[in-house]
Amino acid sequence: MYPALNPGMIGVSLPFDECARLAAAAGFRGISVDIGAASEDPKAVRCVLEGNKLSPAAWGLPVDFRQDEATYRGGLPRLPDLAKAAKQIGATRCSTWIIPSSDTLTFEENFELHKTRLRECAEILAEHGCRLGLEFVGPKTLRQGKAHEFIHTQEGMLELCGAIGTGNVGLLFDSFHWYTSHGATDDIRRLSDALVVDVHINDATEGRAPDEQIDNERRLPGESGVIDLARFLQGLKAIGYTGPVTPEPFLPKLHEMPAEDAIRTTAEALLSVWGNAGV
Repeated sequence: MYPALNPGMIGVSLPFDECARLAAAAGFRGISVDIGAASEDPKAVRCVLEGNKLSPAAWGLPVDFRQDEATYRGGLPRLPDLAKAAKQIGATRCSTWIIPSSDTLTFEENFELHKTRLRECAEILAEHGCRLGLEFVGPKTLRQGKAHEFIHTQEGMLELCGAIGTGNVGLLFDSFHWYTSHGATDDIRRLSDALVVDVHINDATEGRAPDEQIDNERRLPGESGVIDLARFLQGLKAIGYTGPVTPEPFLPKLHEMPAEDAIRTTAEALLSVWGNAGV
């Protein structure tokens, strides 16, 4: 596994080549690619990656499967070309998140909808050698007041992955959602590299229990010490995870910094936790 940067997650919007240069200088070994922009010239993107000795991290599924059928169908035709470009770049990991509740669909209806739509997406990705990671979203605060709960645990998401049944679907595994879903280290060790497509890492807000955490209020890795990130990373190492580990702190102060400072601060936080974990 390797430390990776998603510039957008920390408010950085520089051109890709500049982001790659700053990421490499800060100590990252991977970087996310905007697959829409990258598809216009995959060879140039690959050249930037190789020139900075960076591996591609995951790209976001560009199909809106959460809305009405027309919106979903409208976004599907472009996926084959984007997946083809991603394979040319070497960015074979694609990921997305699953909303953990609904006011209109029962659990069973929601499960069937996700199974059907994401199977179509996964089949297209598989044709181009790409995998799909699905993120379970853990905070109880996102499910409160909703008519119907939906998948919000590792076990539940693995069930959906199995039901999709294409063989290239696994988890987008996030430390914050692992913590807020009351996950344990043993849960990680029951996984395998084949079942983990992508990883996000962040810390939780101090002074709040897992069920009190708010999804878009997080900390840099190791900043609060609420989540045992050493055990999180050690668990991933134990299962032989080979993909990117990307900070997603939702931290306003990073967005207010100059880009180079935001990237360096994020790298220092991640690499400190990385070193403490001995991975």
